[in-house]
Amino acid sequence: MKIGDLEIGVPVALGPMAGVTDWAFRTVCAQEGANLTVTEMVSSRALVYKDKKSAALLRKNEGSVCGAQIFGNDPQIMAQGARLALEISGCDFVDINMGCPMPKIANSGDGCGLMRTPELAGQILAAVVQAVDVPVTVKCRLGWDKGSINVQEFARRMEDNGAAMIAIHGRTRSMLYSGVADWDTIGKVKARLSIPVIANGDIVDGQTARRCMDRTGADGIMIGRASFGDPWIFGQVRAALEGRPVPERPPLARRVDLAVRQFELAREDKGEHIACLEARKHFAWYLRGVAHSSYYKAQISAISTMEDIYRIAEGIRKDLK
Repeated sequence: MKIGDLEIGVPVALGPMAGVTDWAFRTVCAQEGANLTVTEMVSSRALVYKDKKSAALLRKNEGSVCGAQIFGNDPQIMAQGARLALEISGCDFVDINMGCPMPKIANSGDGCGLMRTPELAGQILAAVVQAVDVPVTVKCRLGWDKGSINVQEFARRMEDNGAAMIAIHGRTRSMLYSGVADWDTIGKVKARLSIPVIANGDIVDGQTARRCMDRTGADGIMIGRASFGDPWIFGQVRAALEGRPVPERPPLARRVDLAVRQFELAREDKGEHIACLEARKHFAWYLRGVAHSSYYKAQISAISTMEDIYRIAEGIRKDLK
């Protein structure tokens, strides 16, 4: 598959998720098989106003084709923000968030709120496409709610205004992350477009990825929450899509090693204090489904230094098999 001039093969993408897909996590996911990654969403207005915290979110990871995701609802501010995002990050493409369902974003007309104003969404996309010399992609949902599912017309408008690819989460904004993703509607969108379509929603392993691809005819897969604490899912999905035997997850000791590596990268990127606070949720995710791990999860919830991380990791390697 190609996004503009970017060759990707069959995309197995890590979906952008605020507060999760930072540089460290994207780096380890790329290492384990994610060949398409996108930064956390960044406010275009914040970039224009030179907000340093927002700019820091745009660090490009190695090992994959990497996009910078921005959000906003003003075409000219979005165009300026896109140029700044590329200048700061050096990313390979720009992604526009038109799918975030969180009330403080969507209710302000950003994110999935743009699906209620498709003409404005088209104007934003056209302005960004004109402003940058890299491909511009879009992430969206099925629509605002069950009564206003407009993704087929919306996606066609995005293609007409210059989108190089569209990723679709098979839920409406009102569903948030509940219910079942509607792969059939994603398939209808794919049948109408000539640009690549990436399917997102309810893909939890190689088997569901294969079913989703068969059902939708999509050009690639995007994995979101199923990747929490499980970067190996990308290698499993790639194997399934390529018809190879699906590898098992590595033993717990190796999984802990990668977790520690992620937290060391986060320390390099954000400093020890922030890295350790954020490690509390990530490390707990790495232990999901591990028997007798409650003792260590309690310790993880109080992590404050890298020494805490090293001590807990050593205990897990020793006590949990």
